[in-house]
Amino acid sequence: MSETRETPTPDPAPIRRGGDADDQITLTTRAAGSGQVVIEVGGEVDMLTSPQLRTAVLEQFEPDAGTELVVLALDGVTFLGTSGLAALIEVREAAHAAGVELRLACTARRVLRPLTIAGLVPLFDIHENLDDALAAT
Repeated sequence: MSETRETPTPDPAPIRRGGDADDQITLTTRAAGSGQVVIEVGGEVDMLTSPQLRTAVLEQFEPDAGTELVVLALDGVTFLGTSGLAALIEVREAAHAAGVELRLACTARRVLRPLTIAGLVPLFDIHENLDDALAAT
């Protein structure tokens, strides 16, 4: 897994994970406002890649992170397997424990269908797009 981080600045550059030929997931983390973080997810979220997603999200729940809201933008996901579903459940529980709000931004059937079949849709705050997810109260 490749990762690039830049020294924090008032407007930090996005943190990108993945992207190597062997990787099947890309994660781009960026600040969206005071206490708001967006993680854009692309590619496959399965047994091999779900640990990367889990790590990227859980980092936002550290006490010194100052995060109040995390939005997972999932329209770039091409496959969501059961390990990916388990990772989403885990980060949802961790967000609740940390007092951080977690929202999903997604309209892609390839993401919503597995969530629906597994009966998980009621557990998540799902919005049609990133702007709606960030603006929701």
